Amino acid sequence: MCMKLKPKFNHHSGRGKSLLNQTKARMSRSKFKVIFVVIFDWKGIFFQEFVPRCQMVNKQLYQEVVARLMNAVRRKNPQLWEKRTSMLHHDNAPADVSLLIRSYLAKRQTYVVPHPPYSPNLAPADFFLFPKLKSTLKGRRFQTIEEIQENAIRELCSITESAFQEAFQQ
Repeated sequence: MCMKLKPKFNHHSGRGKSLLNQTKARMSRSKFKVIFVVIFDWKGIFFQEFVPRCQMVNKQLYQEVVARLMNAVRRKNPQLWEKRTSMLHHDNAPADVSLLIRSYLAKRQTYVVPHPPYSPNLAPADFFLFPKLKSTLKGRRFQTIEEIQENAIRELCSITESAFQEAFQQ
């Protein structure tokens, strides 16, 4: 996104003059929209992928993402996979709480940490990760989707393990 400044005029009745009163910041829309799925824990980013262009996150897509996540757990941390001690915390988005996803995770013995309704302060992605990512990318213009993806991944990789630990402690 790119910020444009638009002057706002104040018309004084009786004088017939326009005086520049203030400048209002206005965001211009980007040509691209990129949806990013990120799974992380207190050590850092564990799994990430971009949603294909023009596709929304629905329960079928989320099930495919969870299947790829489980394969990543099996490959990256076989001991965790064997013990079945991993937990998944996601917010109350419709795809996350659908019956399809709940039964899929139950069959695979994956415990889901409940998320109380209307509690965004309990989702580290909402109060920590995405604001941090957005603040570093805000105001920059990208010409291609690949450029957006490269910059997003670079920014994610620059977040330290101690920053993740602090977010989980809060």
